[in-house]
Amino acid sequence: MLVRPACALALSALLAAPAVAQNASPASPAPVEKPATPELAICKSAAMAVITAREPEIKDIVIDEDGLTIAVAETKIGDTPVTRIVMGEAYLKTDRSDKPRRFLCLLGEKNKVLLTFFTQR
Repeated sequence: MLVRPACALALSALLAAPAVAQNASPASPAPVEKPATPELAICKSAAMAVITAREPEIKDIVIDEDGLTIAVAETKIGDTPVTRIVMGEAYLKTDRSDKPRRFLCLLGEKNKVLLTFFTQR
């Protein structure tokens, strides 16, 4: 096969371009942990304050963010508006192993925590 000089030059430029782009790109950064939603952060903080006061052996609450549901609500409990319902699976971390629990958190106006609740399965 006969290649004309102009075509050969264009072909070599195309073949070289990906290599140049790969060498010129910055190194990929380390994966960044997905940040918690504001609702989850508020619920977790309130739950930690209440639960560690009653059970000081609990060191942390780990909530499965992948299975988390945050629902917008337009309802009331009595006269108190409920604006968000946060539900998911949680682990109460102690020095011993823990089983998964269901986690429920109700938020009111201005993201005020109305209720946090854990149940064993």
